[in-house]
Amino acid sequence: MHISAKSDYAVRALLVLATDKSGGPVKGESVAVVQDMPAKFVENILIELKRSGLVRSQRGATGGFLLGRPAAEITVADVMRAVDGPLAAVRGESPESIVYDGAAANLQKVWIATRSSLRSVLEAVTLADIIDGDLPSLIEELAQQPDAWHRR
Repeated sequence: MHISAKSDYAVRALLVLATDKSGGPVKGESVAVVQDMPAKFVENILIELKRSGLVRSQRGATGGFLLGRPAAEITVADVMRAVDGPLAAVRGESPESIVYDGAAANLQKVWIATRSSLRSVLEAVTLADIIDGDLPSLIEELAQQPDAWHRR
């Protein structure tokens, strides 16, 4: 699976908003600086996240962005879907809508299982879990597997 810069930056931006102690809106540029991300890219991502309801914005000199709902209600999957679309698509289509013939007849099941696997991780982790360091046991177990930290 390829995790885009957009998804990575979006999750990181929301984590910054979730941990901001000011209680007020945070400027996109401030979010970008804290995580060493390109400011314009982050601003565009925050606008996309606003369309999905994950953030809200306030205009004016003291304006900026705030979470659209509590961090404990926003999953990593929610964020990724908001900026990149479905978690698992095959050539832009949902895996269940694709039919293969011949030697590839069972490939559809592989793509559907892949999507299911992604969901089991990304839908289980909220922003609050990441901030608190209290990741679900499945995530901790998967991250502790000996080969998890080795690129193949």
